[in-house]
Amino acid sequence: MSSSQDRLRPPPAERFAGPEHKLDFDAAREKLRREPRPLKDGHNQVTLFHSDTLRLLLFAFEPGGSLPRHHAPGVVMIQPLRGEIRVTTPSETYSLHEGEALVLQPEVPHDVDSENGADMLLSVAMAGRRPGSAEPNYEE
Repeated sequence: MSSSQDRLRPPPAERFAGPEHKLDFDAAREKLRREPRPLKDGHNQVTLFHSDTLRLLLFAFEPGGSLPRHHAPGVVMIQPLRGEIRVTTPSETYSLHEGEALVLQPEVPHDVDSENGADMLLSVAMAGRRPGSAEPNYEE
């Protein structure tokens, strides 16, 4: 984005300041789905929390939306909050519903898609990350 007026939300340094953060997933999902930004690959996303050791991202997938193959340098937990998602790793394809989660070790390549639309919480635990290792390639 070219300027602070183009931002859809306050900068991360402001959003994640302070020692405590209450997260309202339902409110965040509703707000994310109302954002005017064009959807990338049929999904929109927002970082709910970001620190040296933990990343929490919320994704809203439209029907047919996807997240192309990527990997993260920390332990990943993928959890649908609404709907069904499909996660494909080099060894298997998992179909996940509300109340289920998939945990992947660091650097496991995976992609995500949703045939009928879904909301997903992505958690990345960065503890034990090696100095100089690459950051996850997730956009704001």
